[in-house]
Amino acid sequence: MVALFVAVAVAFGTSAAAQSSPSSKAGSIVIRPTVTILLDPNEPAPIQQATQDIVSDFEKVLGSKPKIVARQQDAGPVTIMIGEQSQLPEAMRPSELTAPESFSISVHKADWNAKTPTTVVLLAGADMRGTIYAIYQFSQEYLGVDPMYYWTDHEPARRTHIELPGSLNESFPAPVFKYRGFFLNDEDLLTGWAPGEKKDKTGISLAVWNKVYETILRLKGNMVVPGTWIFPDDPQIALAAKRGLIMNQHHAIPLGLNVARWPKDVPYNYTTHPEILERAWKDAVATYPAHQEILWSVGLRGLSDVSYDSMDPSVRGNDKALGALIGKAINDQMRIVRAAHPDAKFVTDLWQEGAKLVKQGDLTIPPEVTLVWADTGYGYMQDNGSVAAGQGAYYHVAMMNDRSNQLTEMVPVSRIDSELGRYIKAKATAYLLLNTSDIRPVSMTTKRVMDIAWEGLPANSDHTADDFYRQWATEEFGAKAAPAIAKVYEAYFQAPAHFGTPPHEYGDQLYHTESRRMMLTYMIDSPLYSIPSQAPKWEQPRIVGAPDRASEKEWLNSTTAKEIQQCGDAQPRWDAVWKQAVAAEPLVAPSRLPFYRAEVLAMIAINRESNRTLFLISKSIQDAERGDSAKAHQEAEEALAALDNIHRAESDAEYGKWKNWYHGDWLTGVPRTREIVETFAKFLEDPSTPLPQPLLWNGWEGYYHIMHYEGDRSVDVK
Repeated sequence: MVALFVAVAVAFGTSAAAQSSPSSKAGSIVIRPTVTILLDPNEPAPIQQATQDIVSDFEKVLGSKPKIVARQQDAGPVTIMIGEQSQLPEAMRPSELTAPESFSISVHKADWNAKTPTTVVLLAGADMRGTIYAIYQFSQEYLGVDPMYYWTDHEPARRTHIELPGSLNESFPAPVFKYRGFFLNDEDLLTGWAPGEKKDKTGISLAVWNKVYETILRLKGNMVVPGTWIFPDDPQIALAAKRGLIMNQHHAIPLGLNVARWPKDVPYNYTTHPEILERAWKDAVATYPAHQEILWSVGLRGLSDVSYDSMDPSVRGNDKALGALIGKAINDQMRIVRAAHPDAKFVTDLWQEGAKLVKQGDLTIPPEVTLVWADTGYGYMQDNGSVAAGQGAYYHVAMMNDRSNQLTEMVPVSRIDSELGRYIKAKATAYLLLNTSDIRPVSMTTKRVMDIAWEGLPANSDHTADDFYRQWATEEFGAKAAPAIAKVYEAYFQAPAHFGTPPHEYGDQLYHTESRRMMLTYMIDSPLYSIPSQAPKWEQPRIVGAPDRASEKEWLNSTTAKEIQQCGDAQPRWDAVWKQAVAAEPLVAPSRLPFYRAEVLAMIAINRESNRTLFLISKSIQDAERGDSAKAHQEAEEALAALDNIHRAESDAEYGKWKNWYHGDWLTGVPRTREIVETFAKFLEDPSTPLPQPLLWNGWEGYYHIMHYEGDRSVDVK
């Protein structure tokens, strides 16, 4: 690769220009708005794109874009030189860059100009991605650009000049986790807020995908799973390659086969029709763009992310047979991939039954496949202490399961530190895939996980979580507000009701799925949801027949009593957190108030008022059962008021580019909850009130919206 040169016209600390700036330190390098970039047009696209990003960063800080020039002699007297180690002048090659993706930032002297020696600020990478990380590290460290700026709306401070120490010499070793990146999963908010053009077939607009990829790279990630139910030829996949990211697939679509779009009339059974699945896997492998860098995910699950044994009676209830069949599928998939890509690398994401089968010894993973343990959706890894060196982690900071979080933060940083720290200690650092869902609601924990993925955890610290809350609050809201906001975060993660052992938080989904099911059970004596065993039909489902009325009645009575207790105990904690957050608001830097209202106030309001809603609905049903319809109706009306408070908080979070951010809330479904509460309140006054049919849709309706851009497309099994 030909090295890239970014030339910056500057004044030295010892020059007349530098002496005219009282704030300049002797011997420092002062960068001024007259900036030039020398860019070799043969540089690969990912480095060119990263260069364009730093050009934009310079404009934000200094007020003007650097001029891009094609000739070295047009560069200024001080040059920022960017390139892979192997392509740098031999005298400047950093000897310490021996590991993949390592990089350095240092200052050198060069005799590039006969009249004036050149001072070189060298941003060097061991390889392409190391070079990209050097660019973004320089931007973060010296231009003050927040790597999460797109999601936090945090613009760097404007300055007249940028000052670097003349003795600058920093080295950044190889990352702790080899593969690191995002899985945009259950991406309803992003799809509703920034839908792609139908002709593009991207679901989310390519412009937003580009920002997602930029964020991954700024956080020093190197891979992405770009969506839930996608095809290998979706345009965001090719775009990921242009940004220099490795493509990966999630556990439900091994080799990229979109099983959610499996044809209705084609058998999906690896016991009776293995040739059909193998043909589909071959087609998926062949469909990826040429030269795409891919880390192949292997495994076997059923349609719609369910266990394969739900599709195949021959292995149902027989773990040994199921494990043997999954193992066969993995080996067959590896053979298929290697026929086209002899040097292919493989991972298998254990999920639910996969983890169980491995722990029982019923599933053996080939040694050349990286075994990846998943967490529970609450930040607890499922290995039960059995994780080993060379393995990896699939970690959620958001998860769609009707119980966890989709709209707000839920996983405490202390738990993230503990579980990922355990993996680092075990040297299980081959892979770390972070499920971010829609990213924006979980921006803080996303940052924490990616920081750990790159550099690990601070040594000998007993307060890493508290330190991180303060650091995050300082960076995002200002030093004055940081102590108070750090305490808000600590209280926030302690506020929810919990269930299970170890403790699992009530996530924002639980309040709404539980409330809706309780109300509909009371009104129609049937469950709200039916989990399908086949792919989503992408049409309005019918409500299923009612189960045994006595068992459903027993469930309703026990649940109302439980939620009255649980949510009743939690409500004072939520009220106290809200009071703390409101008290801290005047301390926030004025420019950061919009983000504070979105990141902190809206997050608390959604949980606080959702907890109140579930409590009130439980009380209303209990009072209705006792014959006090007037009190029950009043409590339903109070629940509507709580939901209105959520709407107001969400509206405050939809400032600027975030207008209509919550338009795509199809999975948690706060608006759907409100519609059902309205119907429930009318029902309490008049039990003959009809139930509008859309209220009876099941949880798959959200995926219809997420995937509507694919139309009626299905897997082409030839």
